Amino acid sequence: MSENTEVEAKRVFIGAGCNRVVNNVSWGASGLVSFGAQNAVAIFCPKTAQILTTLPGHKASVNCTHWLPSSKFAFKAKHLDRHYLLSGDTDGVIILWELSTNSNNQWRHVLQLPRSHKKGVTCITAFMCSETDAMFASGSSDGVVNVWDVSFPSQPSEECKVSCLDSISADSKAIVTLSLAELPQNPGRFTLAMGGLDKKIKLYCGERTGKFTSVCELKGHTDWIRSLDFSLPLHSTDEPTNSIMLVSSSQDKVIRIWKLVLVGDVGSWQRKITLASYIEGPVFDSGRFTYQVSVESVLIGHEDWVYSVEWQPPVDHHQPLSILSASMDKTMMIWRPEKKTGVWVNVVCVGELSHCALGFYGGHWSPDGVSILAHGYGGSFHLWRNVSSSKEFENWQMQKVPSGHFAAFGSSVTAVAWTGLDQKEKSGCIAVGMESGLIELWNIKIKETEEEGTTATAALALRLEPFMCHVSAVNRLAWRPTESNQSLLRLTSCGDDNCVRVFDFNF
Repeated sequence: MSENTEVEAKRVFIGAGCNRVVNNVSWGASGLVSFGAQNAVAIFCPKTAQILTTLPGHKASVNCTHWLPSSKFAFKAKHLDRHYLLSGDTDGVIILWELSTNSNNQWRHVLQLPRSHKKGVTCITAFMCSETDAMFASGSSDGVVNVWDVSFPSQPSEECKVSCLDSISADSKAIVTLSLAELPQNPGRFTLAMGGLDKKIKLYCGERTGKFTSVCELKGHTDWIRSLDFSLPLHSTDEPTNSIMLVSSSQDKVIRIWKLVLVGDVGSWQRKITLASYIEGPVFDSGRFTYQVSVESVLIGHEDWVYSVEWQPPVDHHQPLSILSASMDKTMMIWRPEKKTGVWVNVVCVGELSHCALGFYGGHWSPDGVSILAHGYGGSFHLWRNVSSSKEFENWQMQKVPSGHFAAFGSSVTAVAWTGLDQKEKSGCIAVGMESGLIELWNIKIKETEEEGTTATAALALRLEPFMCHVSAVNRLAWRPTESNQSLLRLTSCGDDNCVRVFDFNF
Protein backbone atom coordinates (compact mmCIF):
# COMPACT_ATOMS: atom_id res chain seq x y z
CA MET A 1 0.00 0.00 0.00
CA SER A 2 1.49 3.34 -1.07
CA GLU A 3 1.72 6.38 1.19
CA ASN A 4 -0.90 8.27 -0.87
CA THR A 5 -3.51 5.53 -0.66
CA GLU A 6 -6.67 6.70 1.08
CA VAL A 7 -8.30 4.26 3.45
CA GLU A 8 -11.95 4.67 4.34
CA ALA A 9 -13.29 3.13 7.55
CA LYS A 10 -17.00 2.79 8.13
CA ARG A 11 -18.67 1.60 11.32
CA VAL A 12 -21.21 -1.14 10.65
CA PHE A 13 -21.96 -2.66 14.04
CA ILE A 14 -22.06 -1.71 17.73
CA GLY A 15 -22.76 -4.24 20.46
CA ALA A 16 -23.46 -3.07 24.01
CA GLY A 17 -25.28 -4.36 27.06
CA CYS A 18 -27.57 -2.23 29.21
CA ASN A 19 -26.32 -1.41 32.70
CA ARG A 20 -28.12 -3.32 35.43
CA VAL A 21 -29.95 -0.28 36.83
CA VAL A 22 -33.68 0.42 37.10
CA ASN A 23 -33.86 3.95 35.64
CA ASN A 24 -31.26 3.37 32.96
CA VAL A 25 -33.49 3.37 29.85
CA SER A 26 -35.54 6.18 28.30
CA TRP A 27 -37.65 6.21 25.12
CA GLY A 28 -37.76 9.69 23.63
CA ALA A 29 -40.22 11.58 21.46
CA SER A 30 -37.57 11.29 18.74
CA GLY A 31 -38.36 7.57 18.53
CA LEU A 32 -34.89 6.61 19.79
CA VAL A 33 -34.02 4.75 22.98
CA SER A 34 -31.15 5.74 25.26
CA PHE A 35 -29.43 3.58 27.86
CA GLY A 36 -26.24 3.48 29.88
CA ALA A 37 -23.57 1.01 28.75
CA GLN A 38 -20.78 1.12 31.33
CA ASN A 39 -19.45 4.73 31.17
CA ALA A 40 -21.08 5.54 27.83
CA VAL A 41 -24.59 6.48 26.77
CA ALA A 42 -25.80 4.23 23.94
CA ILE A 43 -28.52 5.17 21.45
CA PHE A 44 -30.49 2.53 19.61
CA CYS A 45 -33.24 2.68 17.02
CA PRO A 46 -36.09 0.20 17.64
CA LYS A 47 -37.20 0.38 13.99
CA THR A 48 -33.90 -0.95 12.66
CA ALA A 49 -32.85 -2.89 15.80
CA GLN A 50 -29.45 -1.21 15.57
CA ILE A 51 -27.36 0.66 18.12
CA LEU A 52 -26.65 3.88 16.25
CA THR A 53 -23.91 5.41 18.37
CA THR A 54 -22.39 5.72 21.81
CA LEU A 55 -21.77 9.01 23.59
CA PRO A 56 -18.53 9.13 25.62
CA GLY A 57 -18.15 11.72 28.36
CA HIS A 58 -18.88 10.11 31.70
CA LYS A 59 -15.99 8.89 33.83
CA ALA A 60 -18.20 6.57 35.90
CA SER A 61 -20.96 4.07 35.19
CA VAL A 62 -24.15 5.65 33.82
CA ASN A 63 -27.10 5.12 36.17
CA CYS A 64 -29.96 6.90 34.41
CA THR A 65 -30.96 8.62 31.18
CA HIS A 66 -33.97 10.79 30.35
CA TRP A 67 -35.08 12.37 27.07
CA LEU A 68 -36.32 15.94 26.76
CA PRO A 69 -38.99 15.50 25.56
CA SER A 70 -39.71 11.89 26.51
CA SER A 71 -42.40 9.73 24.91
CA LYS A 72 -44.94 11.18 27.37
CA PHE A 73 -44.58 14.60 25.74
CA ALA A 74 -44.31 13.44 22.13
CA PHE A 75 -47.49 15.40 21.32
CA LYS A 76 -45.53 18.59 22.11
CA ALA A 77 -42.58 17.63 19.92
CA LYS A 78 -44.08 17.06 16.48
CA HIS A 79 -42.18 19.94 14.90
CA LEU A 80 -38.91 19.84 16.84
CA ASP A 81 -35.67 19.47 14.91
CA ARG A 82 -33.56 19.21 18.07
CA HIS A 83 -34.03 16.80 20.95
CA TYR A 84 -32.11 16.70 24.22
CA LEU A 85 -30.96 13.94 26.53
CA LEU A 86 -29.92 13.95 30.19
CA SER A 87 -27.61 11.30 31.64
CA GLY A 88 -26.43 10.82 35.22
CA ASP A 89 -23.66 8.63 36.61
CA THR A 90 -22.44 7.11 39.87
CA ASP A 91 -20.12 10.07 40.53
CA GLY A 92 -23.07 12.47 40.68
CA VAL A 93 -22.35 14.02 37.27
CA ILE A 94 -25.22 14.99 34.92
CA ILE A 95 -24.54 15.72 31.24
CA LEU A 96 -26.88 17.33 28.70
CA TRP A 97 -26.67 16.12 25.08
CA GLU A 98 -28.25 17.48 21.89
CA LEU A 99 -29.55 15.51 18.90
CA SER A 100 -30.03 17.46 15.68
CA THR A 101 -32.45 15.61 13.42
CA ASN A 102 -31.88 18.10 10.58
CA SER A 103 -28.17 17.26 10.41
CA ASN A 104 -28.39 13.51 9.83
CA ASN A 105 -28.85 12.78 13.55
CA GLN A 106 -25.72 14.57 14.70
CA TRP A 107 -24.97 14.47 18.44
CA ARG A 108 -23.35 17.21 20.50
CA HIS A 109 -22.15 17.41 24.10
CA VAL A 110 -23.94 20.57 25.28
CA LEU A 111 -22.78 20.95 28.88
CA GLN A 112 -22.10 19.27 32.17
CA LEU A 113 -24.35 20.50 34.96
CA PRO A 114 -22.73 22.06 38.03
CA ARG A 115 -21.75 19.32 40.47
CA SER A 116 -24.60 19.26 42.99
CA HIS A 117 -24.86 15.63 44.13
CA LYS A 118 -22.25 14.19 46.47
CA LYS A 119 -23.20 10.63 45.54
CA GLY A 120 -24.48 8.85 42.45
CA VAL A 121 -27.47 10.13 40.49
CA THR A 122 -30.22 7.50 40.76
CA CYS A 123 -33.15 8.98 38.82
CA ILE A 124 -34.23 11.89 36.61
CA THR A 125 -37.76 13.09 35.83
CA ALA A 126 -38.92 16.00 33.69
CA PHE A 127 -41.94 18.06 32.67
CA MET A 128 -42.08 19.89 29.34
CA CYS A 129 -43.62 23.32 29.97
CA SER A 130 -43.32 24.21 26.28
CA GLU A 131 -41.28 23.23 23.25
CA THR A 132 -38.42 25.45 24.45
CA ASP A 133 -38.75 25.22 28.23
CA ALA A 134 -38.70 22.36 30.72
CA MET A 135 -38.28 21.53 34.39
CA PHE A 136 -36.50 18.44 35.60
CA ALA A 137 -35.52 16.93 38.93
CA SER A 138 -32.60 14.67 39.79
CA GLY A 139 -32.40 12.32 42.77
CA SER A 140 -29.33 10.89 44.40
CA SER A 141 -28.08 8.24 46.80
CA ASP A 142 -27.37 11.04 49.29
CA GLY A 143 -31.12 11.68 49.71
CA VAL A 144 -30.96 15.07 47.97
CA VAL A 145 -33.30 16.07 45.13
CA ASN A 146 -32.39 19.01 42.91
CA VAL A 147 -34.94 20.82 40.76
CA TRP A 148 -33.64 22.40 37.55
CA ASP A 149 -34.89 24.73 34.84
CA VAL A 150 -33.68 24.33 31.27
CA SER A 151 -34.34 26.64 28.33
CA PHE A 152 -33.69 25.33 24.84
CA PRO A 153 -32.42 27.64 22.10
CA SER A 154 -34.91 28.88 19.53
CA GLN A 155 -32.10 29.81 17.12
CA PRO A 156 -29.11 27.67 16.02
CA SER A 157 -26.68 30.32 17.28
CA GLU A 158 -28.10 30.23 20.83
CA GLU A 159 -27.13 27.85 23.64
CA CYS A 160 -29.08 25.97 26.31
CA LYS A 161 -29.46 27.63 29.69
CA VAL A 162 -29.68 25.45 32.81
CA SER A 163 -30.16 26.72 36.35
CA CYS A 164 -30.82 25.03 39.69
CA LEU A 165 -34.15 26.19 41.14
CA ASP A 166 -34.15 24.30 44.42
CA SER A 167 -32.28 21.68 46.42
CA ILE A 168 -34.35 19.46 48.72
CA SER A 169 -32.86 17.29 51.47
CA ALA A 170 -35.69 14.81 51.28
CA ASP A 171 -34.24 11.89 53.20
CA SER A 172 -31.13 10.50 54.80
CA LYS A 173 -31.52 7.43 52.58
CA ALA A 174 -31.35 7.13 48.82
CA ILE A 175 -34.08 8.52 46.56
CA VAL A 176 -34.69 5.90 43.87
CA THR A 177 -37.62 7.32 41.88
CA LEU A 178 -39.17 10.70 41.06
CA SER A 179 -42.12 12.04 39.08
CA LEU A 180 -43.00 15.66 38.29
CA ALA A 181 -46.37 17.07 37.20
CA GLU A 182 -48.27 20.34 36.95
CA LEU A 183 -51.18 20.67 39.38
CA PRO A 184 -54.65 20.63 37.76
CA GLN A 185 -55.98 24.09 36.81
CA ASN A 186 -53.04 25.69 38.59
CA PRO A 187 -50.56 26.89 35.93
CA GLY A 188 -47.09 27.50 37.24
CA ARG A 189 -47.44 25.26 40.28
CA PHE A 190 -46.00 21.75 40.32
CA THR A 191 -46.03 18.64 42.46
CA LEU A 192 -43.03 16.35 42.86
CA ALA A 193 -43.43 12.76 44.07
CA MET A 194 -40.45 10.99 45.64
CA GLY A 195 -39.94 7.36 46.57
CA GLY A 196 -37.13 5.60 48.34
CA LEU A 197 -36.26 3.09 51.00
CA ASP A 198 -38.80 4.03 53.69
CA LYS A 199 -42.07 2.67 52.16
CA LYS A 200 -43.61 6.17 51.89
CA ILE A 201 -44.32 8.38 48.90
CA LYS A 202 -43.42 11.98 49.67
CA LEU A 203 -45.29 14.77 47.87
CA TYR A 204 -43.75 18.22 47.49
CA CYS A 205 -45.31 21.28 45.88
CA GLY A 206 -43.63 24.36 44.49
CA GLU A 207 -43.74 27.15 41.97
CA ARG A 208 -42.22 27.41 38.53
CA THR A 209 -39.32 29.24 40.16
CA GLY A 210 -38.71 26.53 42.78
CA LYS A 211 -39.43 26.80 46.53
CA PHE A 212 -40.70 23.23 46.93
CA THR A 213 -42.13 22.29 50.33
CA SER A 214 -43.42 19.00 51.73
CA VAL A 215 -47.23 18.78 51.72
CA CYS A 216 -48.07 15.16 52.57
CA GLU A 217 -46.99 11.52 52.62
CA LEU A 218 -48.81 8.62 50.98
CA LYS A 219 -48.71 5.38 52.94
CA GLY A 220 -49.77 1.92 51.86
CA HIS A 221 -46.79 0.10 50.42
CA THR A 222 -45.00 -2.29 52.76
CA ASP A 223 -41.59 -2.29 51.08
CA TRP A 224 -39.27 0.03 49.16
CA ILE A 225 -40.86 2.26 46.52
CA ARG A 226 -39.39 1.41 43.12
CA SER A 227 -41.24 3.50 40.54
CA LEU A 228 -43.55 6.53 40.32
CA ASP A 229 -45.26 8.14 37.35
CA PHE A 230 -47.79 10.97 37.15
CA SER A 231 -50.35 10.95 34.38
CA LEU A 232 -51.19 14.05 32.41
CA PRO A 233 -54.58 15.67 33.17
CA LEU A 234 -57.47 13.26 32.64
CA HIS A 235 -59.67 14.78 29.92
CA SER A 236 -62.99 13.00 29.59
CA THR A 237 -64.39 15.94 27.60
CA ASP A 238 -63.00 19.08 26.03
CA GLU A 239 -63.45 20.94 29.31
CA PRO A 240 -60.53 21.47 31.71
CA THR A 241 -59.98 18.60 34.11
CA ASN A 242 -59.47 18.84 37.84
CA SER A 243 -57.54 15.62 38.48
CA ILE A 244 -54.37 13.72 37.67
CA MET A 245 -53.27 10.23 38.71
CA LEU A 246 -50.09 8.86 40.23
CA VAL A 247 -49.11 5.21 39.83
CA SER A 248 -46.58 3.63 42.19
CA SER A 249 -44.89 0.24 42.41
CA SER A 250 -42.92 -1.41 45.15
CA GLN A 251 -40.91 -4.41 46.18
CA ASP A 252 -44.07 -5.59 47.95
CA LYS A 253 -45.22 -6.80 44.46
CA VAL A 254 -48.17 -4.37 44.52
CA ILE A 255 -49.10 -1.47 42.23
CA ARG A 256 -51.13 1.41 43.64
CA ILE A 257 -53.01 4.09 41.73
CA TRP A 258 -53.56 7.40 43.52
CA LYS A 259 -55.93 10.14 42.37
CA LEU A 260 -55.06 13.79 43.02
CA VAL A 261 -58.21 15.94 42.77
CA LEU A 262 -58.83 19.67 43.04
CA VAL A 263 -61.59 20.00 45.65
CA GLY A 264 -61.97 23.79 45.89
CA ASP A 265 -60.46 27.14 46.75
CA VAL A 266 -58.40 27.54 49.89
CA GLY A 267 -60.73 28.43 52.76
CA SER A 268 -63.93 27.58 50.90
CA TRP A 269 -63.61 23.81 51.37
CA GLN A 270 -63.70 22.26 54.82
CA ARG A 271 -63.08 18.64 55.59
CA LYS A 272 -65.48 16.76 57.80
CA ILE A 273 -63.74 14.49 60.28
CA THR A 274 -65.40 11.14 59.66
CA LEU A 275 -64.31 7.58 59.02
CA ALA A 276 -64.63 8.25 55.29
CA SER A 277 -62.20 11.17 55.53
CA TYR A 278 -59.41 8.81 56.57
CA ILE A 279 -60.17 6.53 53.64
CA GLU A 280 -60.26 9.42 51.19
CA GLY A 281 -56.69 10.42 51.97
CA PRO A 282 -54.66 13.51 52.84
CA VAL A 283 -55.53 17.09 51.89
CA PHE A 284 -53.08 19.89 51.08
CA ASP A 285 -53.08 23.47 49.80
CA SER A 286 -51.03 24.82 46.92
CA GLY A 287 -51.47 28.39 45.81
CA ARG A 288 -55.13 29.30 46.00
CA PHE A 289 -56.46 25.74 45.59
CA THR A 290 -56.99 22.75 47.87
CA TYR A 291 -56.24 19.21 46.67
CA GLN A 292 -56.99 15.75 48.00
CA VAL A 293 -55.16 12.49 47.31
CA SER A 294 -56.97 9.17 47.57
CA VAL A 295 -56.35 5.56 46.56
CA GLU A 296 -58.01 4.84 43.23
CA SER A 297 -57.06 1.17 42.92
CA VAL A 298 -54.66 -1.52 44.12
CA LEU A 299 -53.33 -3.86 41.41
CA ILE A 300 -52.11 -7.32 42.35
CA GLY A 301 -50.83 -9.72 39.72
CA HIS A 302 -47.04 -9.79 39.69
CA GLU A 303 -45.25 -12.51 41.63
CA ASP A 304 -42.05 -10.57 42.34
CA TRP A 305 -40.78 -7.02 42.82
CA VAL A 306 -42.41 -4.52 40.47
CA TYR A 307 -39.51 -2.38 39.29
CA SER A 308 -41.28 -0.11 36.82
CA VAL A 309 -44.69 1.45 36.10
CA GLU A 310 -45.46 3.93 33.33
CA TRP A 311 -48.58 5.59 31.91
CA GLN A 312 -49.24 5.18 28.21
CA PRO A 313 -48.26 8.34 26.30
CA PRO A 314 -51.15 10.68 25.41
CA VAL A 315 -53.03 10.23 22.17
CA ASP A 316 -54.37 13.45 20.60
CA HIS A 317 -53.67 15.36 23.85
CA HIS A 318 -55.81 12.90 25.84
CA GLN A 319 -54.33 10.64 28.52
CA PRO A 320 -55.23 6.95 27.96
CA LEU A 321 -56.10 5.00 31.10
CA SER A 322 -53.43 2.39 30.47
CA ILE A 323 -50.43 1.43 32.63
CA LEU A 324 -47.39 -0.68 31.76
CA SER A 325 -45.64 -2.55 34.58
CA ALA A 326 -42.40 -4.55 34.54
CA SER A 327 -41.36 -7.01 37.21
CA MET A 328 -38.59 -9.32 38.31
CA ASP A 329 -41.02 -12.20 37.68
CA LYS A 330 -39.96 -11.93 33.98
CA THR A 331 -43.26 -10.39 32.83
CA MET A 332 -44.64 -7.06 31.68
CA MET A 333 -48.34 -6.32 32.08
CA ILE A 334 -50.69 -3.71 30.66
CA TRP A 335 -53.48 -2.65 33.03
CA ARG A 336 -56.71 -0.90 32.05
CA PRO A 337 -60.10 -0.30 33.72
CA GLU A 338 -63.04 -2.33 32.45
CA LYS A 339 -65.53 -0.28 30.47
CA LYS A 340 -68.57 -1.46 32.40
CA THR A 341 -67.32 -1.74 35.98
CA GLY A 342 -64.30 0.58 35.98
CA VAL A 343 -62.27 -2.09 37.80
CA TRP A 344 -58.61 -2.13 36.80
CA VAL A 345 -57.54 -5.48 35.32
CA ASN A 346 -54.55 -6.94 33.53
CA VAL A 347 -55.40 -7.08 29.80
CA VAL A 348 -51.97 -7.95 28.32
CA CYS A 349 -49.12 -10.04 29.70
CA VAL A 350 -45.84 -10.64 27.88
CA GLY A 351 -42.60 -12.07 29.17
CA GLU A 352 -39.39 -13.99 28.77
CA LEU A 353 -39.54 -17.76 29.29
CA SER A 354 -35.79 -18.35 29.13
CA HIS A 355 -34.36 -20.24 32.09
CA CYS A 356 -31.46 -17.77 32.27
CA ALA A 357 -33.63 -14.67 32.51
CA LEU A 358 -33.67 -12.99 35.91
CA GLY A 359 -36.53 -10.57 35.39
CA PHE A 360 -37.08 -7.09 33.98
CA TYR A 361 -35.59 -3.92 35.42
CA GLY A 362 -37.86 -1.55 33.50
CA GLY A 363 -40.66 -1.25 30.95
CA HIS A 364 -41.31 1.62 28.54
CA TRP A 365 -43.92 2.72 25.99
CA SER A 366 -43.12 3.90 22.50
CA PRO A 367 -44.35 7.44 21.70
CA ASP A 368 -47.27 6.06 19.64
CA GLY A 369 -48.22 3.51 22.32
CA VAL A 370 -48.07 0.46 20.02
CA SER A 371 -44.72 -0.92 21.21
CA ILE A 372 -43.36 -1.79 24.64
CA LEU A 373 -39.73 -2.33 25.62
CA ALA A 374 -38.16 -4.08 28.60
CA HIS A 375 -34.55 -4.34 29.69
CA GLY A 376 -33.43 -7.34 31.67
CA TYR A 377 -31.05 -8.36 34.41
CA GLY A 378 -28.44 -9.57 31.94
CA GLY A 379 -28.33 -6.35 29.91
CA SER A 380 -30.59 -7.52 27.08
CA PHE A 381 -33.63 -5.80 25.56
CA HIS A 382 -37.04 -7.31 24.82
CA LEU A 383 -39.41 -5.54 22.42
CA TRP A 384 -43.06 -6.28 21.62
CA ARG A 385 -45.35 -4.56 19.13
CA ASN A 386 -49.12 -4.67 18.77
CA VAL A 387 -49.52 -5.80 15.15
CA SER A 388 -53.32 -5.98 15.26
CA SER A 389 -55.25 -3.51 13.12
CA SER A 390 -58.37 -3.96 15.24
CA LYS A 391 -59.13 -1.75 18.23
CA GLU A 392 -61.05 -4.57 19.91
CA PHE A 393 -58.26 -7.16 19.87
CA GLU A 394 -54.53 -6.87 20.52
CA ASN A 395 -51.76 -9.06 19.17
CA TRP A 396 -48.39 -8.32 20.75
CA GLN A 397 -45.51 -9.90 18.84
CA MET A 398 -41.84 -9.94 19.79
CA GLN A 399 -39.59 -7.77 17.61
CA LYS A 400 -35.87 -7.68 16.87
CA VAL A 401 -33.56 -5.88 19.28
CA PRO A 402 -29.82 -5.07 19.05
CA SER A 403 -28.63 -8.10 21.01
CA GLY A 404 -31.31 -10.61 20.00
CA HIS A 405 -32.77 -12.39 23.02
CA PHE A 406 -29.46 -12.61 24.83
CA ALA A 407 -27.58 -10.26 27.10
CA ALA A 408 -25.06 -8.41 24.98
CA PHE A 409 -22.11 -8.65 27.35
CA GLY A 410 -22.38 -9.43 31.04
CA SER A 411 -18.96 -7.96 31.85
CA SER A 412 -16.49 -5.37 30.57
CA VAL A 413 -15.04 -6.33 27.19
CA THR A 414 -11.23 -6.61 27.35
CA ALA A 415 -10.36 -8.34 24.05
CA VAL A 416 -11.87 -8.90 20.60
CA ALA A 417 -10.79 -10.78 17.49
CA TRP A 418 -12.46 -10.90 14.06
CA THR A 419 -12.34 -13.55 11.39
CA GLY A 420 -14.15 -13.55 8.06
CA LEU A 421 -16.21 -16.62 7.18
CA ASP A 422 -17.85 -15.92 3.82
CA GLN A 423 -16.64 -13.04 1.65
CA LYS A 424 -19.63 -13.18 -0.72
CA GLU A 425 -22.20 -13.04 2.05
CA LYS A 426 -20.02 -10.62 4.04
CA SER A 427 -20.28 -12.65 7.20
CA GLY A 428 -17.81 -13.29 9.95
CA CYS A 429 -17.32 -14.12 13.60
CA ILE A 430 -16.19 -11.95 16.49
CA ALA A 431 -14.59 -13.54 19.53
CA VAL A 432 -15.21 -11.44 22.63
CA GLY A 433 -13.14 -11.80 25.78
CA MET A 434 -14.35 -10.28 29.02
CA GLU A 435 -13.03 -9.11 32.34
CA SER A 436 -14.80 -12.03 33.99
CA GLY A 437 -12.65 -14.44 31.95
CA LEU A 438 -15.53 -15.66 29.78
CA ILE A 439 -15.37 -15.88 25.98
CA GLU A 440 -18.28 -15.53 23.56
CA LEU A 441 -18.56 -15.96 19.79
CA TRP A 442 -20.88 -13.68 17.81
CA ASN A 443 -21.93 -14.19 14.18
CA ILE A 444 -21.97 -10.93 12.19
CA LYS A 445 -23.70 -10.48 8.82
CA ILE A 446 -23.24 -7.24 6.89
CA LYS A 447 -25.88 -6.12 4.40
CA GLU A 448 -25.76 -3.19 2.00
CA THR A 449 -28.94 -1.76 0.46
CA GLU A 450 -29.78 1.54 -1.19
CA GLU A 451 -32.61 2.20 1.26
CA GLU A 452 -30.87 1.45 4.58
CA GLY A 453 -27.22 1.73 3.53
CA THR A 454 -24.79 -0.54 5.35
CA THR A 455 -26.31 -2.46 8.24
CA ALA A 456 -25.15 -5.39 10.32
CA THR A 457 -26.93 -8.01 12.37
CA ALA A 458 -25.37 -9.92 15.23
CA ALA A 459 -26.38 -13.14 16.95
CA LEU A 460 -24.73 -14.99 19.79
CA ALA A 461 -23.29 -18.18 18.29
CA LEU A 462 -21.60 -19.72 21.30
CA ARG A 463 -20.90 -18.91 24.91
CA LEU A 464 -18.01 -21.06 26.11
CA GLU A 465 -18.54 -22.92 29.36
CA PRO A 466 -16.87 -21.19 32.34
CA PHE A 467 -14.63 -24.20 33.07
CA MET A 468 -13.16 -23.87 29.54
CA CYS A 469 -12.33 -20.18 29.95
CA HIS A 470 -10.01 -18.08 32.05
CA VAL A 471 -10.55 -17.38 35.74
CA SER A 472 -9.61 -13.71 35.32
CA ALA A 473 -9.61 -11.08 32.58
CA VAL A 474 -8.94 -12.10 28.97
CA ASN A 475 -6.08 -9.98 27.59
CA ARG A 476 -5.65 -11.11 23.97
CA LEU A 477 -7.51 -13.14 21.34
CA ALA A 478 -6.26 -14.26 17.92
CA TRP A 479 -7.74 -16.32 15.06
CA ARG A 480 -5.92 -18.39 12.45
CA PRO A 481 -6.84 -21.33 10.19
CA THR A 482 -5.32 -24.71 11.01
CA GLU A 483 -2.75 -26.12 8.61
CA SER A 484 -4.44 -29.50 8.22
CA ASN A 485 -8.02 -28.27 7.69
CA GLN A 486 -8.76 -24.80 6.31
CA SER A 487 -12.41 -24.97 7.46
CA LEU A 488 -11.21 -25.49 11.01
CA LEU A 489 -10.40 -22.21 12.76
CA ARG A 490 -8.19 -21.94 15.81
CA LEU A 491 -8.69 -19.32 18.52
CA THR A 492 -5.91 -18.57 20.97
CA SER A 493 -6.46 -16.60 24.16
CA CYS A 494 -4.30 -15.39 27.02
CA GLY A 495 -5.42 -13.97 30.34
CA ASP A 496 -4.43 -12.51 33.67
CA ASP A 497 -4.43 -16.03 35.11
CA ASN A 498 -1.07 -16.62 33.30
CA CYS A 499 -2.70 -19.18 31.01
CA VAL A 500 -2.83 -19.54 27.24
CA ARG A 501 -5.80 -21.48 25.92
CA VAL A 502 -6.30 -22.84 22.39
CA PHE A 503 -9.74 -23.65 20.94
CA ASP A 504 -10.64 -25.25 17.59
CA PHE A 505 -13.96 -24.38 15.92
CA ASN A 506 -15.50 -25.95 12.84
CA PHE A 507 -17.81 -23.45 11.10
